[in-house]
Amino acid sequence: MKKLILPVLALSTILAACNNGTQKTTTESVDSTASTSTVDPAKDWKFGVALWTFHTFNFPQSLDKVDSAGIVYIEPNTFHKAGPELKDTLVGQLSLAGIDKLKALIGQKGLKMESIYINGDSTLLSWKKQFEIAKQFGVQFVTTEPPLNMWDSIDSLAGAYGVKVAIHEHWKGMSHYWNPDTVLLAIKGHPNFGACADLGHWPKSGINPLEGIKKLSGHIIGIHLKDIAKYDDPTLRDVPVGTGVVDFPAIFAELKKQNFKGHIYIERDAEDLPSNLPSVINTVKYYNDQIAKLK
Repeated sequence: MKKLILPVLALSTILAACNNGTQKTTTESVDSTASTSTVDPAKDWKFGVALWTFHTFNFPQSLDKVDSAGIVYIEPNTFHKAGPELKDTLVGQLSLAGIDKLKALIGQKGLKMESIYINGDSTLLSWKKQFEIAKQFGVQFVTTEPPLNMWDSIDSLAGAYGVKVAIHEHWKGMSHYWNPDTVLLAIKGHPNFGACADLGHWPKSGINPLEGIKKLSGHIIGIHLKDIAKYDDPTLRDVPVGTGVVDFPAIFAELKKQNFKGHIYIERDAEDLPSNLPSVINTVKYYNDQIAKLK
C-alpha cells in the first residue's frame, strides 16, 4: 500500500539496540506436526482483503469486487474515494453522516469491517481525527505507521478510543518499521500496540517473512498477504500470491503454531488490468488449499 509518508528519521539510535542488517533470505520448513496449537485456521483466522487492492475504483465499486470474490472481511483505508454519492470525498475527510452511509453500504453487502488503515501527520490533532473515524466505523484495530516521536501519544489515543494499533511495515528507506526489531521496540511499553505483518514488503528489505513472523510471535494482530518476485529490490511491485519467494505454507504453519487468531488480508499493490479481481479470486483458492493442508 502507498501512503503519505513523513520524512524517515535517522534510526541509528533505535536500531543500535536491535539486530540491524539483512536477515537470512532463505526459507525454512516448519514442522507443523510439532505444534500443540488448538487453533482452527478455517474458523479462527479472519480472511479478507485490504481495499487498497482495488484503489483504482471508488469505495462502492471496491465492495462490488470484494462481493464477487466471495470474501467477507475488508480493511478499507482513509484515503479511498467514497464514491459519487459522497462526491468522491476521501474517507478520511467524510462527515459522520458520510461514514454512516458507507457503514450501511458495507452492511448491505454482508461484509465485515473490523480494521481500517489510517494515516496521520506530525500533529496529535490529525491522529485524533483518524481515531475518531476508526471509532465511528466500529473497528477493533487500526493499521498504520506511527511517527517515532509519537508512540506514547498514539498509544494513549488508542487506549482512549478502545482500539488497537497494528504497526505496518513498508520497505527500507520508506518506513521506520522495515525491520521487525523496530516494531518490537515500538510495542515495548505500549500495551495498545501490535503488528500488521506485510509479507510482501519485508523481502524488499532483505527480511525473510518467516523470520519476521517468528520475531513478532505473540504480537501479530493482522497480516497483509502478498508475494514478491525476489529479495532486496525495493522497486519491485508484488506478484500473485504463491508465485514469488514467500514461503506461505511455512508461514501458515508457524502462525498456527503461535496460536494466531486474527485477520489475514489479501493485498495487491500492482494493478492487473482491468482489475485485480481475478488475482484475488485465485488467491482465495490458493489460501483455502493451503489451510486445508495444515494439521
